[in-house]
Amino acid sequence: MSKRHQWLPYMAGLSFSIIFGLSFIFTKQGLEVLKPFHLLAYRFAAGVILLSILWVLGLIQMKFRGKNLKAVLVLSFFQPVTYFVCEIIGVSKTTASEAGMMIALIPVVVAIFSTVFLKEPPTFLQSVFISLSVLGVFFIMFMTGSVAIGDNLYGMLILLGAVISAGIYNVLSRKTSLQFSSIEITYMMMFVGFITFGSVSMAQHLIAGELKAYFLPLSNVQAIKSIVYLGLISSVVGFFMMNYMLSKVEASRSAVFANLVTIVSIMAGVLLLGDPFYWYHFVGSVLIVVGVWGTNQFRTKLYKEIS
Repeated sequence: MSKRHQWLPYMAGLSFSIIFGLSFIFTKQGLEVLKPFHLLAYRFAAGVILLSILWVLGLIQMKFRGKNLKAVLVLSFFQPVTYFVCEIIGVSKTTASEAGMMIALIPVVVAIFSTVFLKEPPTFLQSVFISLSVLGVFFIMFMTGSVAIGDNLYGMLILLGAVISAGIYNVLSRKTSLQFSSIEITYMMMFVGFITFGSVSMAQHLIAGELKAYFLPLSNVQAIKSIVYLGLISSVVGFFMMNYMLSKVEASRSAVFANLVTIVSIMAGVLLLGDPFYWYHFVGSVLIVVGVWGTNQFRTKLYKEIS
């Protein structure tokens, strides 16, 4: 990658952080009218439809023949399938602060996995800045007064499954990008997500004897808004940006961008929903930003970028 294009992975990281940060608003709105797996089914269906149309029109190029599809299917099993299942169940069994703290550990897990499986160990300074970014997330939640780890051990273990799934996805995406393009990986993720969550949601409606209700969201404006954002922007554009960044930089440097999602979600709440903004939000945000900057600034000189 030429020097003038070296900034592109970081723009991609910033982009998916903003997109995923805003997605919480649309997820909340969507869950007011749809059950979790129903929303996920439509979310990934929208992604598959959009990418399929672009593929047919020749606006994007994808070639799967002769490639190791097993590798990208395994990746898709961990993200989105395992991750979203663990996240949905885990969040329902824990408090919001407990869930937030567990998800904030993803960069740490990714750093460990990338060291073991990709031979991409973070430098000492990178480890310090990764910890600083995680500290920023914990600080914000601690200062809100909502951090009180309870007896929700089962939920915490399920959320740990989501964290581990995210870590495995980051590692597998790095390896898979040697054979598949970012758009091909994204398409397979959307397809597997649609088949999995669509089947679960359809089964739920069949068991409840409400099969006709499966298509009711198509007439609900609030549901459509959530589906369009989550399916087309968050799933397609967001995951494409993440997969692109993972194909260009170490997994540990890419994963730390996920903590920027906390900042975006806070700012979205302040600007769009009128939520209060306190000094500790600012301090925590500074810690996160500095952590992200340092993790990417002090990268190892021995690292050879995947092109």
